[in-house]
Amino acid sequence: MKHYPSQAVMAFVAGVIFAVGLALSGMTQPQKVIGFLQLGEGWDPSLMFVMLAAIPVHMLSYRWIRGRRSPLLDTRWHIPETKDVTKSLIAGSLLFGIGWGLGGFCPGPALTSLGAGHFTAVVFVVAMLAGMGLHAVYVRVSGKN
Repeated sequence: MKHYPSQAVMAFVAGVIFAVGLALSGMTQPQKVIGFLQLGEGWDPSLMFVMLAAIPVHMLSYRWIRGRRSPLLDTRWHIPETKDVTKSLIAGSLLFGIGWGLGGFCPGPALTSLGAGHFTAVVFVVAMLAGMGLHAVYVRVSGKN
């Protein structure tokens, strides 16, 4: 896949928009996520409202954009072709949920909070990178993905 400077610029712009959205909605605060995942008294539904607002925006814009023959900044779409539910997908989902629940961050908000200088985000991102590195070593050694 060939990369063009315009793709990097648009990725940067999209990242800034995403980060501002996360910050405005309060999703860079781990207590918001933990408050959502903690059912019962004191449950915080704000994450649900963020998702309920984001999903229709994505669905409509994605449908409109996918009507094009190709993306604006590339010659073809890069859409995953496999939709299998594999053991590694399930294991990865469970580990993602454990990390999300323990830290109160998922990768996007963690990187946004990192940019704001939050110490817990620094620790989370370092641990996340370590986990990604461990997975890369596992894939290389085992030949499995």
